[in-house]
Amino acid sequence: MNIVVNGEDISIENTSTVADLLKKLDQDSKKVVVELNETIVSKSDYSEIKISDGDSFEIIQFVPGG
Repeated sequence: MNIVVNGEDISIENTSTVADLLKKLDQDSKKVVVELNETIVSKSDYSEIKISDGDSFEIIQFVPGG
């Protein structure tokens, strides 16, 4: 399956949900905000929302400091 993550085209396998994608990308789901096709995804829905070929993601990670 081909998707776009933060403007970069990537190919992923064995990834069906947003939660799976975050695990594959080594992202802590508690420290990121995910936008799927220009819509912010609620953290409670990460394991429910299915990924489709061609989906576009923006993943924003919170970093302490400033």
